[in-house]
Amino acid sequence: MKDSKRLYFLDALRAFAILMMLQGHFVSGILDPLFKDTTNSVYNLWLYCRGFTAPVFFTVTGWVVLFLLLKNPIQGLQNPRIKKGLKRGLELILWGYVLRLNLPMLMNGQLNGSFLKPDVLQIIGLGLIFTVSIYTMFHYLKQGLGFVFLGIGLLIFITEPGYVDTTFLGLPKFLAAYLTKANGGVFYLFPWLGYVSLGACIAIVFGPQPKQFLMKSMGFVALGLLLVYKSSAFFIWVYDQTDWMLFRQVAYNNFLFIRLGDVFLLIAGFMALNRIFSKDFWLWIGQKTLSIYIVHYFIFYGSLFGIGIYKYYKYSGTLLQSAIGALIFMAICLIVTYCAHRYRSKLFFILWSSLKIKRTPPYN
Repeated sequence: MKDSKRLYFLDALRAFAILMMLQGHFVSGILDPLFKDTTNSVYNLWLYCRGFTAPVFFTVTGWVVLFLLLKNPIQGLQNPRIKKGLKRGLELILWGYVLRLNLPMLMNGQLNGSFLKPDVLQIIGLGLIFTVSIYTMFHYLKQGLGFVFLGIGLLIFITEPGYVDTTFLGLPKFLAAYLTKANGGVFYLFPWLGYVSLGACIAIVFGPQPKQFLMKSMGFVALGLLLVYKSSAFFIWVYDQTDWMLFRQVAYNNFLFIRLGDVFLLIAGFMALNRIFSKDFWLWIGQKTLSIYIVHYFIFYGSLFGIGIYKYYKYSGTLLQSAIGALIFMAICLIVTYCAHRYRSKLFFILWSSLKIKRTPPYN
């Protein structure tokens, strides 16, 4: 019998986020701009829900990484999860660059323009490295470590109006692109690192030995509702008391705290249904998010060779075509990922044999 106290809901949250990403990329890339009508309530709802994806991914990244660090019986600098976390972070960064490569251009001695612009994998990888590094430096604080992550996360969110348009002209462009939106990256460290940091803080509050899921889910509901409906008013109140323009700017562009509230509400719902998500389907998707992301990039964007769905059907679909196509696309990505993992031993054996490599291929 499976342990009902495992954090199945975190895998389910990651599964939800990757499926939202798949359909979000497909619909936004295929749907004709004529149908992207912000006066349409259905489209607006889809657009708002699509915004859940990145905050969920980054928050859960911080939570899972620190949860695994705290759960290990060996704490401190000898924790084996430190090395694993750093290795995983570097792997994500490497994959982020590999997926952006265009081999035909590379053969001609050129790099495609998007190669040096960081995407979600690089930022998640750096978020993972950040979480492990903060743990390594401040693990001796024990429960106080939560305040470190909380402070970093809140600082990143509250100061967002001050750095959002900063271009860091003194840095090379590829480094500056990692920092803020103003430098042209698809994703960037600030403010997304704030979600990672707050996710790590949640891991400490939630604890390495999960229990009382229902009570904790109610706490997340309360926090989520406060952030969604009251955080803007709170920052206006702080502005009135301090006359600091920064708080007024936060209040009138309060997407970070509102999205954090959305994440908390999602966490609450998934947490309350923890046992339901113990089914293998949700666990498998949640544990294969990187593989699914890689597969979707090859199929949709044509990674390496530039031959993908997006190239041939960009902005050409109706509402119905885009919706049905998104469902088919998600199914194909899941099937291809399953087959790749199911038969990878045979595929590697064939590859190793053909190249005469004397090495044991990876097994499932």
